Amino acid sequence: MSKTTLESILSQYEKNSDGGKKPKVSNEDRLKKYFTEKLKKGENNTTKSFRILPGKEGSSPFDEIYLHEREVNHRYEKIYCNKLNDGELCPLCEAEEALKMDGSKKAKDMAKEYTPRKWYVVKGIDRDNEDHGVKFWRYKHKYTGDGVQDKLMPVFKLKGDITDAREGRDVIITTNRNDKGHSVVSSIMADDVSLLTSDTEKANAWFNNEETFRDVYAKKSPEWLDIVAKNMTPIWDSGLSKYVAEEEKEETETASLEDEINLLKNDVSTNTLENDGDGVDTTTLETNDDELPF
Repeated sequence: MSKTTLESILSQYEKNSDGGKKPKVSNEDRLKKYFTEKLKKGENNTTKSFRILPGKEGSSPFDEIYLHEREVNHRYEKIYCNKLNDGELCPLCEAEEALKMDGSKKAKDMAKEYTPRKWYVVKGIDRDNEDHGVKFWRYKHKYTGDGVQDKLMPVFKLKGDITDAREGRDVIITTNRNDKGHSVVSSIMADDVSLLTSDTEKANAWFNNEETFRDVYAKKSPEWLDIVAKNMTPIWDSGLSKYVAEEEKEETETASLEDEINLLKNDVSTNTLENDGDGVDTTTLETNDDELPF
């Protein structure tokens, strides 16, 4: 029996009435949300099975999103593009435009490092880890025509709607290393027709899952994006309760230390000038009196 509008509204309210506290998600639970075809360190090939879940009300199950790829703190980050995904302000896109407007070859080459790229995200079930629940598979669009999506489309054309819960199929993904040592999907095939699951509890959990890629691939804060756009390293400042640039913080701390040293030097100079005629530092004597044990 379906819920009435009122029941849905009240249910939503109860779900969100948590005192304004966002539930904490452990890194382990977060990792369970991701499905990847990539090889692990030390692996040369692998085969995985994934069942793509149908889209809502007949829509395509494949979401198209745009991500920036930037090196942050010695590792490449895939960064959600606020502009192309949500029509909002994106400091990384602004940096790209500014570099393009410069006109020089060097600036244009640098602009390419800020350009957002198209990716696909699809929900499904990792057949090797069904207890993890619904997962999200993210992979890049390849304009060369040899990407994951290009290997999936022939399967749909040949086998029909493989996302159907009763008459659908799992996809079998084979990944190998190329001559550069990178993970590359070499083939995607359709398995035999099979029921998504015969477990009613699992079926309800999977089909009633309302998460989207926005819940899994979170947007970064404005200050984090601003820092990365300036090609600096964002770090969390607990005192300010926000991200700051590591490089700027180090400069500030260095400047503060120099100020303290100069202040100490000034104090020493002042104390020397306050000595009495016999060369005895009266300021020092007064300080020592307070530290006597009697």
